[in-house]
Amino acid sequence: MKKILIILCIALLSCNNKNNVIEETIESEPIKSEKIQVLNIGFFHFGYSSDATSVDFDENDVKRQEEVRKLSQLLVRFNPTIICLEYIPEIDDKINQAFKNFLMNPKELNTQYGELSMVGFDVARICGLDKVHGIDNHMDYNYSVGDFIENSPELKNSIDPETYLELTNNPFKGFPEIEKQNKNFDNLSLLEKIKLYNDPIMLDYFLNTNADKLFYVGIENGFNGADQAAIFYQRNMRIYSNLNRIKMTKNDRVLILMGTAHTAMLKEFIKRSPKFEMVNTLEFLK
Repeated sequence: MKKILIILCIALLSCNNKNNVIEETIESEPIKSEKIQVLNIGFFHFGYSSDATSVDFDENDVKRQEEVRKLSQLLVRFNPTIICLEYIPEIDDKINQAFKNFLMNPKELNTQYGELSMVGFDVARICGLDKVHGIDNHMDYNYSVGDFIENSPELKNSIDPETYLELTNNPFKGFPEIEKQNKNFDNLSLLEKIKLYNDPIMLDYFLNTNADKLFYVGIENGFNGADQAAIFYQRNMRIYSNLNRIKMTKNDRVLILMGTAHTAMLKEFIKRSPKFEMVNTLEFLK
């Protein structure tokens, strides 16, 4: 009887080992995607910006330009075949003429369009591309309407002022490391700044700053905040539509370089897309 039990145990162990081998083989097999690969990376604007969050960055400083070159080399590893930048398609000819001029003298970075020309042009040059694409769309909206209501004694936020003020005054609640890095932002290298801006927590922060916290703002029965946030959402929907206007195949690899608030919104659209698949941005910032 003991011999029979020993034989059964050995047989069961053998079967389990075989199953384990099969499972490990399945897990180790690379998954080939049929979707267009996208590197969706957010930047702060190197020059003047009317955005909710601005950064002091001297694009003409030699050290800063060296940092830009190193950053471009990291992004080149994605090997993009299409590069999309934050400018409206209506000035595509103007931007691409500037790109062609840069190709004639690539030793000097083009600072005319901030990060778009400094990084976007340089990556396009190294990858051998002959043009870049604008996908932006301009719409005016007031992301400060909540602050205006809170600072006006005659007005009252009748929706949820507590949550609005919490998002305004304590945006990194529960994320002390991100808060620490953000407070030390000016002392970070360019690469460290871009890494921070593309952290998932920061992407949520930029959505809140530019739009979502306005869902908690309104006078009486009105939708003052939500109506302004809707314009921001609409603008980004149009940006996404402009992206889809570009003719591409499944063999293309798309680099999108925009302000981080747009990056955060595009992330939401792309991750549900049957057409696109995002790569891990932070993997290309190592």
